[in-house]
Amino acid sequence: MTAIGKIAAVSLDTSDPKGLAGFYAKLLDYEIVFESDEFIALKGKNGVGIATQRVENYVAPSWPADQVPKQIHLEVSVANLDDAEAAAIAIGATKPDTQPSPEHWRVLNDPAGHPFCITTMIPLDF
Repeated sequence: MTAIGKIAAVSLDTSDPKGLAGFYAKLLDYEIVFESDEFIALKGKNGVGIATQRVENYVAPSWPADQVPKQIHLEVSVANLDDAEAAAIAIGATKPDTQPSPEHWRVLNDPAGHPFCITTMIPLDF
């Protein structure tokens, strides 16, 4: 079967597209390739993109509670969990108290409240 297309980016809702894009640019060493007040697109050297998109009345996911469920989360491959966690927190991530398997991955929240995981279980060159 021939693919009709390919995933160009994952878009994340937020009330602050510029702030969230800046966070992911630092976290993943991505470059901003398009910017407007409502939408910012970032591109990585691996060809995978992330976009941030303004949403009126945005409400952050409440993970692990389910009042506002997470609809998506990113898996970020890292070489060292402790070092990556500290670096992510230094640029604006927060760490929820609930950590299901902290020896294998850490759950963090981006500045807009989206949970994402850092892990050593997925090879960096995946």
